Amino acid sequence: MTMHCHAENHPQAHTQIRSDRLALPQVTLCAVTSVNVAATVRALEASLEQVAFAACRLLTDVPVRPHHPEIEVVLIGRLASSAAYSDFLLTQLVDHVKTSHCLVTQWDGHLLDANRWQAQFLDCDYIGASWPQFGDGHDVGNGGFSLRSRRLLEACRAPQFLPLHPEDVAIGRTNRDWLEGQGMRFAPRDLADLFAAERTGDIETAFGYHGVFNMPRAIGVDAFWTIYQELDDLATIRPDFRRLLRAVSRGRNGAKRAVRMIADRVRWVR
Repeated sequence: MTMHCHAENHPQAHTQIRSDRLALPQVTLCAVTSVNVAATVRALEASLEQVAFAACRLLTDVPVRPHHPEIEVVLIGRLASSAAYSDFLLTQLVDHVKTSHCLVTQWDGHLLDANRWQAQFLDCDYIGASWPQFGDGHDVGNGGFSLRSRRLLEACRAPQFLPLHPEDVAIGRTNRDWLEGQGMRFAPRDLADLFAAERTGDIETAFGYHGVFNMPRAIGVDAFWTIYQELDDLATIRPDFRRLLRAVSRGRNGAKRAVRMIADRVRWVR
């Protein structure tokens, strides 16, 4: 089921769409989630502010109505776990992509600067921030902000592909040799780091980023705090809680915000 959501369906003012956006008619912007939907909408809006994509699809079970006229909400079944998310991206995402490429985003990552786009990104079938923990050449990469070709999405449904969790490791490591044998092209590490920053790369030079730990620096502490207060699932911030707490503590109303985060963590881990 598809809901075509328009600005007039939202009580806020109409979104002003810039006329000077980078045009990427070969790319569909996509996000798939059952949690932190409000933050996911914000991430999509941040990317749409600078780029005109062929389409923008938010695939979710939550009947949200974004006020941005270019966000198309596609209702799917609830994703009850991160493993279910992986399965959806590997087996069903392709059904919602008609363009040659798809830019996958999550709530904690989005486009930073459209001026950093490089045409050679589209020469790749898969590109995401590199992984620093791997030194065997199979280190590209993170799926949270990643560009994937439609033919790669199709290949992920082949019987020979091992659909493991997490899905980005299944693509970038477990099945990479087989995918490359099918003609798929993975970005080299240096190009991947220009495309996206996560544990590696630099948000000052990358086209986009992923990782909640990068958000206070990427968008500012106040903007991060606004997003934090909308989250309904705090699981993704747990590994980097101390890093985020330090960043929030240094910002405006830092002590008060830090107390709130600590209280939330206590409730969350019970």
